[in-house]
Amino acid sequence: MFERFTSDARAVVQGAVEHAERIGSRWVGAECLLLALLDREGGRASFALASLGLADRKEPVRAALADARRRAGLSQAEADALAGLGIDVSDIVSRVEEVHGVGAMSGDRQDGGWLSGRRLFDRDAKDVLERCLRIAVAHRDRRIGDEHILLALVTRLGVPSEVLADQGVTYEALNRVLYGEGERGGEAKAG
Repeated sequence: MFERFTSDARAVVQGAVEHAERIGSRWVGAECLLLALLDREGGRASFALASLGLADRKEPVRAALADARRRAGLSQAEADALAGLGIDVSDIVSRVEEVHGVGAMSGDRQDGGWLSGRRLFDRDAKDVLERCLRIAVAHRDRRIGDEHILLALVTRLGVPSEVLADQGVTYEALNRVLYGEGERGGEAKAG
């Protein structure tokens, strides 16, 4: 599949690996893909994000991703659902960090000693990469670009799509900017 990736899409995947390395994670997650997309300039994804006004609002997205990482990857919707059951995720995070240090629930290791070697893509990141292929095919695009990775991120439930939606970046909005159309009857969105 990677032979079909454009240089921009390959750069996003490599950037995601670098983000995982920086935070000391063995796993490259969907959040790492989004962070790598935010770092890029000049690709179709950065054009679409800028068109939707995100060019000046990248820091709140990064902060929201960091907050979710501190919550062990729980989305705000999941934290709210747990709050409805009487479980205060913020309190749990605070207690764990009191004992084990800030970021303890993220699973990151700051010493990095055990992390030499390759980073593995977690289930969410693999799902995003598989979805971007289906989205490219649905749009009859011959190559998989960084815009397909972005579209795939917003089609699945989870932290990246929630954070982007909070900033007005949805599948429909991206599709309109990238392809000049609304939702395509669900064919590209199905996953």
